[in-house]
Amino acid sequence: MNSPSTPSEPATEVSEPAVTGADSMQEYYQLKQTLLLATLTLSAIVFACVWVTYSFNTALNYLLGACVGVVYLRMLAGAVERVGGQQTRFGSSRLALFVGLMILATRWQQLRIVPIFLGFMTYKAAIILYVLQTALTPAPKKG
Repeated sequence: MNSPSTPSEPATEVSEPAVTGADSMQEYYQLKQTLLLATLTLSAIVFACVWVTYSFNTALNYLLGACVGVVYLRMLAGAVERVGGQQTRFGSSRLALFVGLMILATRWQQLRIVPIFLGFMTYKAAIILYVLQTALTPAPKKG
């Protein structure tokens, strides 16, 4: 036991290196690029499968929804970048994009609602696949 008159040795703590703002933004930009690429890749694969399985018209409906989903994802990423800033607007333009797409699908005879909606939701499938990949893949050990 240490006596009150003898100084104790300084505690040696091993801590994780602090993540700087620049590092976290770099990680965010990497995530944004990965999700965009995954969405585009998944959209192309599903487009080809729908074309082979159903028809070219149905595949084009899916592709329209997927393209609007990519635009939505980019708008969402832009809003995430501005979190903590002065702007307090809540995604009304993103909601208008989706609502406009659904109104267009219901009004135009050649468009089908289900393939367009599923195409729009492709970005969510890409996010789910990314989460599953990161959850099931062990993290690299830091040296």
